[in-house]
Amino acid sequence: MELLYAIAIGLMFGIAVFQLLRRNVIRMALGVIILSNTINLFLLSMGATNGEGAAYATAAGQRSDALPQALVLTAIVISLGGLAFVLAMMYVLSIRYNTTDSDEIDRLKY
Repeated sequence: MELLYAIAIGLMFGIAVFQLLRRNVIRMALGVIILSNTINLFLLSMGATNGEGAAYATAAGQRSDALPQALVLTAIVISLGGLAFVLAMMYVLSIRYNTTDSDEIDRLKY
């Protein structure tokens, strides 16, 4: 099962990097979304333990660690704020230059 997680994380990371290197700004935003989800999956899989009880339960035995879940929840909120900023910048660029291709936007080179 850990091998499946590793393959899925590697595949998602490769897809995200490929999308980030595209010229289209919309595909770059999709790459940012996929990359943030990949990082969240990585953090969650690295913090997984074989606890018998839930992290919040008062059951006897080994309990799961709640810290990775809290970190992923925080990362989701932060990535949503970053995505909102990226989408706002994409909206401004598409209105101002009437294109989403980064090669056709000339005045950003200065």
